[in-house]
Amino acid sequence: MGICIEKNYRDNEALRASFNRLAEKTFGLNFENWYQNGFWKDNYIPYSVVVDGEVVSNVSVNACNMNYKGTIVKLIQLGTIMTDPDYRGKGYARALMEEIMKDYEGKVDGIYLFANDSVLEFYPKFGFKEAKEYHYSKDVTVSGECKTEQVPLKDKNDFDIAVGILEKTGQNAQLYMVGNTGLYMFYLSQFMTENLFYIADCNSYAIAETEDDTLILHAIIGEGSVDEVVKAFGSQVKKAVLCFTPKDARGFEKSELHEEDTTFFVKGKFFENHCDDEFMMQSITHA
Repeated sequence: MGICIEKNYRDNEALRASFNRLAEKTFGLNFENWYQNGFWKDNYIPYSVVVDGEVVSNVSVNACNMNYKGTIVKLIQLGTIMTDPDYRGKGYARALMEEIMKDYEGKVDGIYLFANDSVLEFYPKFGFKEAKEYHYSKDVTVSGECKTEQVPLKDKNDFDIAVGILEKTGQNAQLYMVGNTGLYMFYLSQFMTENLFYIADCNSYAIAETEDDTLILHAIIGEGSVDEVVKAFGSQVKKAVLCFTPKDARGFEKSELHEEDTTFFVKGKFFENHCDDEFMMQSITHA
């Protein structure tokens, strides 16, 4: 039986198809559209155990550089962590983690991941520690009509416009991802095609969704304040929930983030130096 570790095989059609089969089976996800639209860039690197030509276990490295309070921090996020049920218990995930640590440890400012509850004992073996995230929300009273303009996301041309917006414009956030539009587009080109809005009053864009009277804001792209953006969504909004940390959190209620079956693990000097800072990783950049 031929067993090896393959990495960064994005353009190998057979391996990519096998990776997609495992992702489909594990998460109901398929990366092929994302690849065909040109969003699978060099900063999404699968590390996979391949047995007789089939991907049976994977941990992907996402280069997620962050702008943190105006300084660029070099981080990687581990994601798409999966092993075929027939191949579990053979130490494949451990072998992949060891390979990744060998390639990245000491070469980046920090490494992080979001683990489900069944594997909480696994990551501390590699020096990861559980960490807290904090999110911000507030009740609001908005008068006036909705003034947002939905930005169409239907085809490659629309997607390229969105990429241009993300690449050229800073965000109103203490911590936001830079240099990896592919990860934003993983969501915007597939699951959030109706969630990008332009707000003329403050010349900004918002990635947002509404649930009943709650506005869930994933990002503000531009200089628009949170209040200006919330106001633009009109009087049906009674509560605003932020899935990022705003530059100015005054007036917001801060609470520790608890997500079902999800634990935030971190390692590296950035997280050691900022362990008391109360931020969250933008939810739209979870890999």
